[in-house]
Amino acid sequence: MSDRVEAGAELTNQKVQFTATARDNPPIVFDYYPPFGDGKGYTGLEGLLASLCACSGTSVLGLLRKNGTDVVGLKVQAIGQRRTKHPTCFETIALHFDVVSANASDEGVREAIRLSEELVCPVWAMIKGNVEIGVTHAITAPDA
Repeated sequence: MSDRVEAGAELTNQKVQFTATARDNPPIVFDYYPPFGDGKGYTGLEGLLASLCACSGTSVLGLLRKNGTDVVGLKVQAIGQRRTKHPTCFETIALHFDVVSANASDEGVREAIRLSEELVCPVWAMIKGNVEIGVTHAITAPDA
């Protein structure tokens, strides 16, 4: 893994639609709500929430599996509450982890989430000093 991370975005219409790329991955389309944009892509804040979900999910999953938890499914959802004044950044984010496992414990999931926040997830580390993040989790058994 390199210390250097690169990404780019290029305007792809006559409004505010950008297509973002990183490495050789499929492009991601960003846009804004009409009439400023066409609404045919993620907004920047949606992209930020998706990054938080994917990054924290990756670290929580790795930590749980490292500790012997058999995780067969994980869904992470983030809901951001925006300020009403500009810049309309997030004031709060509610982050929820839904772990599907036959042997996960509440204590183990809480510890994996804590370690993700404090030590592992770089996206969370960048956001948490600026936005209040509330965390919940649930554990469900896999379908038989």
